[in-house]
Amino acid sequence: MANHKSALKRHRQSLLARARNRAVKTRVRNAIKAVRVALAGGDTTAAESALLTVTKALDKAATKKVIHWKTAARNISRLSLAVNKSKQA
Repeated sequence: MANHKSALKRHRQSLLARARNRAVKTRVRNAIKAVRVALAGGDTTAAESALLTVTKALDKAATKKVIHWKTAARNISRLSLAVNKSKQA
């Protein structure tokens, strides 16, 4: 455990950041799951609306540097592809 005043403060800050980052990642994972569940159920309209939500969540997480921007782009791309395929089918 840290002993210096500045190190103690930095530790407190890191705990807050960790909690914030975990909340963002959980929100993103749940949004992705909602799209996949809608696709599995064959509900394209629900999948489209969930895709908008997940796109916003991923972009925000990438902007805040919680996840890498290429990871966000890859997830958005793959989910969009899956939703578009389900619309055509």
